[in-house]
Amino acid sequence: MTETGDTSRTEPLVWGTGPRTFEVFLEPTCPYSIKAFGKLDQLLEKAGPENITIKIILHSQPWHLYSGVIIRCVLAASTLAGGKEAAKAVLAAVAAHRDEFEPINHCIGPNMEARPGDVIARIEEYTGLQLADAFILPHLDREIKRHTKYARQNGIHVSPSFMINGLVQTTLSSQDEVSEWISHLMEA
Repeated sequence: MTETGDTSRTEPLVWGTGPRTFEVFLEPTCPYSIKAFGKLDQLLEKAGPENITIKIILHSQPWHLYSGVIIRCVLAASTLAGGKEAAKAVLAAVAAHRDEFEPINHCIGPNMEARPGDVIARIEEYTGLQLADAFILPHLDREIKRHTKYARQNGIHVSPSFMINGLVQTTLSSQDEVSEWISHLMEA
C-alpha cells in the first residue's frame, strides 16, 4: 500500500491464511461488535493463522449516528502505509473510546454537536494516523458499497454477525467464548 492513498489496491481486512474462513460483520461503535472485535486476535492466535482466515466486513447501522464516517475512516486508514493494521488501529481506538464516538441513546448528549471533521480529528488523535486526506479519496465509496452489498447479499441485518465458510452462523454471538468459535470453525 502506498502513502499516496491508492485505493485501487486497498488491502482487505483479512488476517490468517487458513482454509477455514471466519467472517465477522462489525459496526465500529456497536458495543456487541466491539466485544467481538476484542476477541479476534485471541481467535487467530488460538486457532492458528495457518488454520483460519479472519475477515472483517464493515456493517453500517443508521442508528449509530457516525457509523458511516467511522467506517470511511477505517477504510481510509487501510490505504495508508500499514494498510490493514492501520485500519485495525482505527477500530481499536473507536472501541476504546466508544463514548466519544456515539451519542447517548443514539440521540442525545455532547456528541450530537460533533461534525464529521470532529470525528475524523478524534480518530487521528487516538491513532496518530493522518486520515483527513485519505478520507476524501473518491474510490472509498466503491469499497463502502462493496461491504454493504456483501452484507445484504448474505442477509446480514445486525452486528455483529458471523459466517463460517460462507454460511451465516445464527447461533454464534459476541457473548461466546473464543473456544466456542473455534469449535464451530473446526467442525465446518
